Amino acid sequence: MTEITLDRKTSGEELAVKVENLSKTFGSRTAFKDLTFNVAYGEIFGFLGPNGAGKTTTVRTLSTLLKPTSGKATVAGIELNESNSISIRSVISVMSETPGLYNRLTVYENLKCFCELYMLKDPKTKIEKSLFAVNLWDRKDDLCGSLSKGLKQRVGLARALLNEPKVLFLDEPSSGLDPIAALEVHELIKELQKQGVTIFLTTHRLEEAEKLCDRVAILNTTLKLIGKTEDMQAQMFSKTVQLKTLHPLKDEGLIFKEIQGILEWTKEQDLYTLQVSDPNEVIPNLVKKLVSANEDLISIGEVHHSLQDIYLETVKESGE
Repeated sequence: MTEITLDRKTSGEELAVKVENLSKTFGSRTAFKDLTFNVAYGEIFGFLGPNGAGKTTTVRTLSTLLKPTSGKATVAGIELNESNSISIRSVISVMSETPGLYNRLTVYENLKCFCELYMLKDPKTKIEKSLFAVNLWDRKDDLCGSLSKGLKQRVGLARALLNEPKVLFLDEPSSGLDPIAALEVHELIKELQKQGVTIFLTTHRLEEAEKLCDRVAILNTTLKLIGKTEDMQAQMFSKTVQLKTLHPLKDEGLIFKEIQGILEWTKEQDLYTLQVSDPNEVIPNLVKKLVSANEDLISIGEVHHSLQDIYLETVKESGE
């Protein structure tokens, strides 16, 4: 497949993460290969791909838990290498799908424990700030074992915020949550972005990525696609209008031929799918034509492709 790269140009000062030809292998197995991309400060960046694509390994590499096989990267302006591991860890946080809390400790005691592990100064202030950020101050004395999965995810976010990270890596933050709890996590992520935190989000929930992310990357060992959803839609799919009538049109060939901008069309009973040059020009002219021809129009509108359409098309072309 020919890769489509629609990456935003940013200067070095604006980059929270900069990756150049980064690869990681385990013996003969390649986890990911020749990754090159940038993440701007203050951005929510979605990292998508099928199981085994290399997403988690990439995050583990960028967060210094694994050493890359080749290539280079900078995280929060710090070069990724063994000597800088502690420096990078001090300015990032990683929240996995399972927060790993101590169930017999209260919310506050959990955060205090991690403050001591991180040797953070002024832990009381940092805990209070983190709990208010995730709306959990009133639950600070609850045992973590008594909390729902959604509340535990919020405690995990609070823990990830203790060191005031410049880059926050989130791995499936809403996995297993009910719709209301997932919505609460989404709102927290958006609020963190407003506070200036850069979010690197890996998820299998495509509607979540489409809702939250400024840009997304689709990975399948190599980087297949990167950019804004709307840019990828325009690049991958032709502009389409769907028309539904009460009865099949009497002479659709003549009607469509007389409307400038209709490139081709297909029919399935009373549903017509039109490939057009510009929906904003075609739709008003087509409506006028149908009304003047006394055709019974039920609906007409542009077809908008979702991130799921983009993802499935990309993964299919890459042979998965």
